[in-house]
Amino acid sequence: MRKFLDSGILPSIIFWGPPGVGKTSLAKIIASTLNRPFYTLSAVSSGVKEVREVITKAKNQSIFSKPNPILFIDEIHRFSKSQQDSLLAAVEDGTVTLIGATTENPSFEVISPLLSRCQVYVLYPLEKKHLHQLLNIALKTDKEIIKKDVKVDETDALFLHSGGDARKLYNILELTINSFGENERVVINNQFVLNSLQSKTAYYDKSGEMHYDIISAFIKSIRGSDPDAAIYWLARMLDGGEDVAFIARRLIISAAEDIGLANPNALLIAESCFNAVKIIGFPESRIILSETTIYLANSVKSNSAYMAINAAQEFVKKTGNLSVPLHLRNSPTKLMKELGYGKDYKYPHSYEDNYIKQEYLPEEIKNTSFYIPQNNAQEAKFKQLQESRQRNKFKP
Repeated sequence: MRKFLDSGILPSIIFWGPPGVGKTSLAKIIASTLNRPFYTLSAVSSGVKEVREVITKAKNQSIFSKPNPILFIDEIHRFSKSQQDSLLAAVEDGTVTLIGATTENPSFEVISPLLSRCQVYVLYPLEKKHLHQLLNIALKTDKEIIKKDVKVDETDALFLHSGGDARKLYNILELTINSFGENERVVINNQFVLNSLQSKTAYYDKSGEMHYDIISAFIKSIRGSDPDAAIYWLARMLDGGEDVAFIARRLIISAAEDIGLANPNALLIAESCFNAVKIIGFPESRIILSETTIYLANSVKSNSAYMAINAAQEFVKKTGNLSVPLHLRNSPTKLMKELGYGKDYKYPHSYEDNYIKQEYLPEEIKNTSFYIPQNNAQEAKFKQLQESRQRNKFKP
């Protein structure tokens, strides 16, 4: 970014990061540093009409002056596909240099043609040292704070509840200062901040990037057999107001995908959890989710069922619609029977131990294996059964 500013040649840019980390401020700094005309639109209140009006102004401006203006679009992820399409030509021919700001993953929210014309910069939540700097600036430069002679004894609660968001830090600071009486000396400590806030509102977007990141961390912690990490991410979701039914559904998927045949009871427990949280509701349902999470995290793991269906589906894509062997076909009519449908089918229950060796795959792919038992007690039994059946010496 510094090299771009020094050269004076700026590509179109998308700033991606959480609220309150300076995306808009950075765009204004860039425009000021490069001495560029600066147009701004909010995706919340602007449409295609407003976009075209700004592009027309930018074209008229560029006739008389170079370089081209900067068009800043806040919350660009809220633009529809048609609205984003209306930007393409102007960005492509250099009529404007686009700077977009988004809290959502641009890979999902920005159309590919526009995204390919932009550099994406990721901005992260502010660290404690940055929040310290912002706090000191406010204490030294804000006239109202100076007038009230504010003293900050403790900062832990201020910074914790800011969540790396500069805007939130200043809002909390203002709220806390205003909690003091008119002539009361303002001394800010952790307890007073907590009393002023009453309750913390966690930064958690149930439909955005944070939603997907935390559920991913939750499932991966269960898969990695770490109950403490899994419970932590569960608490983060609950604290952010995540739908408990959504969490329970993901537990069902985890039980099938990551635990599978190593412990079939896991799926039953996860299903019971899903039904229970719908009946019980929050906050008590958090206990059921906790119990199920801990059980799944501590369970033996196997993804053999997941791998088997993946392999089979991939195989089907490559081999197409192979014919069902005649002896396995349904034969509800006389004609079908005459054509050999169902002929020579051996009914397993008519044989000893309810098993008789016969081919169930199409002729072209007979003896193909998709399910490979993994190394755990339950699947060791399956493996033993498979091997004995292959030798035609079946022992149940």
